[in-house]
Amino acid sequence: MFKKRFQISPSILSADFVNLQKEVEAVTAAGADFIHVDVMDGHFVPNLTIGAPVVEALKRVSSLPLDCHLMISNPEKYIEDFARAGADIITIHYELSGTSRTPEVLAQQIKRAGCRAGLSIKPLTKASEIFEFLKYFDLVLVMSVEPGFSGQKFMPDCAAKLVELRNEIDRQNLKCLLEIDGGVNLETAKQCREADILVAGHAVFRAPAYDIAIQALKDSRG
Repeated sequence: MFKKRFQISPSILSADFVNLQKEVEAVTAAGADFIHVDVMDGHFVPNLTIGAPVVEALKRVSSLPLDCHLMISNPEKYIEDFARAGADIITIHYELSGTSRTPEVLAQQIKRAGCRAGLSIKPLTKASEIFEFLKYFDLVLVMSVEPGFSGQKFMPDCAAKLVELRNEIDRQNLKCLLEIDGGVNLETAKQCREADILVAGHAVFRAPAYDIAIQALKDSRG
């Protein structure tokens, strides 16, 4: 049985970076459950965003868990940096190249650093490819857009992966959270009923009132 309400992780990639402290404080006060931090290196994805120093600054202005999504090559070099900076969840990508470390080894490194471990898959990756790794992770993040830039349209086919993953998590009797990120709004959330956490960027930070937007998303499962 699903919880009635989604948990919401506003993505600061869509926030006003000139007023980032105020933006984070505002969504914290508005009822968000996490703060989603997209970390991109310009190599694994074609964009460059923020690093550990910004995470450290965010930790000082929000009491919410920091949900750090590392869209970077060689994440093993940076896991400890983000953990020390205050990350609570560190999510790496299944599709990594250029590293000899397997998903389960990276999960162990993240947990040794004191964080919960997440594993993300891109839109073209089949859910079944990560079934064997689910037991090592606390969270699975399904990307419903190609990672790199905010404001993209939701890819409906990706929602079907949530069903597959939910069934497999239940079959293995795991306590792995399901998260979806990319083009999530009040309409597309209806296709994501099996998710526990919705990552929302524009749907929150472009809304007239953050509290109304967040509460509406929480209730959008129906």
